[in-house]
Amino acid sequence: MSQQASVRDEAAAPPDAMLLEVEETALALARLAGAEIQGALGRTLAIRYKKSAEGTAAFHDPVSDVDHAVETLIRVRLAERFPAHEIIGEEIQEEAPAREDDWLWAIDPIDGTTNFINGFPLFAASIGVLHRGRPLVGALWCSTSHALRAGVYHARAGGRLRFEGEPLTREANLAVRRHLAAEPWASAGGALPWEVRKTGSAAIECAFVAAGLLRVARFARPHIWDVAGGVALVRAAGGEVRTKTPRGWLPLERFEAEGSPLRRWRQPVILGEPEAVQILCRRHGRD
Repeated sequence: MSQQASVRDEAAAPPDAMLLEVEETALALARLAGAEIQGALGRTLAIRYKKSAEGTAAFHDPVSDVDHAVETLIRVRLAERFPAHEIIGEEIQEEAPAREDDWLWAIDPIDGTTNFINGFPLFAASIGVLHRGRPLVGALWCSTSHALRAGVYHARAGGRLRFEGEPLTREANLAVRRHLAAEPWASAGGALPWEVRKTGSAAIECAFVAAGLLRVARFARPHIWDVAGGVALVRAAGGEVRTKTPRGWLPLERFEAEGSPLRRWRQPVILGEPEAVQILCRRHGRD
């Protein structure tokens, strides 16, 4: 980004009062999504599978009726609160104009749907809020957490990472010599200073990085709704976020799709503790 563009962004940055209002709304919507998801547990779900690029159902990208119901509910409530804001959701395919000066909400009603429909308790509802493409607010309802209970991790630019309204601070246990990291493929092996985990939910992994449960996470080609909220959380927790560009791994300051709708944004992302991010960036520099 040019210095002039950076100056324009800072001059047009939303006031903290507005960011606080947006964060509180995102928190309320994430809690609402979580209540809907929990209310559906134990009942028989209606499930369909998205077609592949070849037009066939490969049974690897499921959508439940709960996914659609949660996104519809969030859209209705958001339209009541911020009618001028745009929305990109995973399940309802409306192309948002996404002008550069818009507020844009990126919503994944259930991230980890395969886990959800199989009763595997690792899934999340993810809400990320962008202004001029910059991820400023995140609220992720997670089916479990550092506290071993469901709840919402949330943050805004300039604020602290919080869990259910309370500031979240975690002190590292120096006795732990080998930590955890999330990778798309569990093949990192013993050459790196961590063990690899794969949860099946990018949003869960972003939240766990922010909370200090994972040192770092890498995503091969996430959608914007997979990581927009998580990026805001990781930054609030003091972490670093980088994306792969033709010029290498650069800080992810804003989401851009080179003239295409942001719905089509898909770029590699690494986020986490700065030292761990640098290690993975060097490892995947030529990927």
